[in-house]
Amino acid sequence: MPSYVYEAIDEAGAAVSGDVDASSEVAAAEKVRRMGYTPVKLQPVRRSLFSDLLQYEKPVSLGDLGLFTRQLASMLNAGIPLIRALYALGEQSSNPTLKKVVAEIADSVEAGSGLSEAMKDYPQVFSDMYTDMIRAGEVGGNLVDVLGRLAEQTDKDKSLRDNIRSATIYPVAVVAFATVILLAMMFFIVPIFVDMFPEGVALPLPTHIIITFSNSLRTVWYLYLVAALVVGFGFRSYMRSERGKRGWDRMRFQLPVFGALFQKITLARFCRTLATLLGGGIQILEALETAGPTSGSIQMEESVEAAGERVQQGESLTEPLRENALFPPMVTMMVAIGEETGELPNLLNRVAEFYEMEVDTMTRGLTSLIEPILIIVVGGMVAVMVIALYLPLFTVITQIG
Repeated sequence: MPSYVYEAIDEAGAAVSGDVDASSEVAAAEKVRRMGYTPVKLQPVRRSLFSDLLQYEKPVSLGDLGLFTRQLASMLNAGIPLIRALYALGEQSSNPTLKKVVAEIADSVEAGSGLSEAMKDYPQVFSDMYTDMIRAGEVGGNLVDVLGRLAEQTDKDKSLRDNIRSATIYPVAVVAFATVILLAMMFFIVPIFVDMFPEGVALPLPTHIIITFSNSLRTVWYLYLVAALVVGFGFRSYMRSERGKRGWDRMRFQLPVFGALFQKITLARFCRTLATLLGGGIQILEALETAGPTSGSIQMEESVEAAGERVQQGESLTEPLRENALFPPMVTMMVAIGEETGELPNLLNRVAEFYEMEVDTMTRGLTSLIEPILIIVVGGMVAVMVIALYLPLFTVITQIG
């Protein structure tokens, strides 16, 4: 986040100066005002490219955020004033980024800012859902209860992300290991076999392909490296573009096996977030605006936005969800019952728990399914190379015999 050096005047008319971190000059001026000062001059701190490369802020994980939220709720429930609790949590945090952020939030709150207002200056740490919930807790006077809900939501999000990581880290690790083995064989093993082949022996097509690839890889390796970098950066740029995001969002739900997993993950996030927001006192339209983007799917976000527009026109939430293929009948049925009984947050929590259990079961099953498949693929790849390299030797031995 950019830093700004400020010169300001305090309430007594004395000149003060310092620096603040903010996303823009307007946000920096607002932060200075919340500290009780009148900004006179703001100037961005210029950093060299080298210092920017060296500067690294450790990201705040969901575990760190969940622990902070739960501790803040416990301290407030014990009667400790908010500012004192924030300063204490900032000092004891093991994450340096969170430590700095909480200390600055404490300064802003002490200067008269609201907690949710101060947290909005750090979107990289506190999501819109988080700050909206905090604001609802401040307005409703039930901040401790809201913090408890947020801590539970953060723990569920962390568990869901851990399940996704456990399903993907094994195949990624195996593919990386197989790539290292392939490169090692091409650089070191294949040349040894080439020296063993008698001159003039006719090489089978698989052997010829492997030897040609090995020679080119060892002589013009830099071309392969450049090509890999170009493809990697091109793919990354495409996936970050609007077209790429939409394309991946459509394709991932249609993947065999993994498509159902991605759909359950998206539904679990949406239902859990919407239940947390509604349970925290957020109105249905505002809750839908926040829950859609946090689902992690563009299709889900647009579907929820369209549903919100129809709810604003007086329709129930059930009807637009029922007409959308992204929402299974169980979800729409539970939403309908929740709207009729007034227990929508509780029923959405049950749906979220169901899909979270489904995700957990599927990730364990996928790991068990993928493991033998990857072993067969890697073993087959090595076996093809070994057979291709030994074929000329077998031919020579047969001819001699």
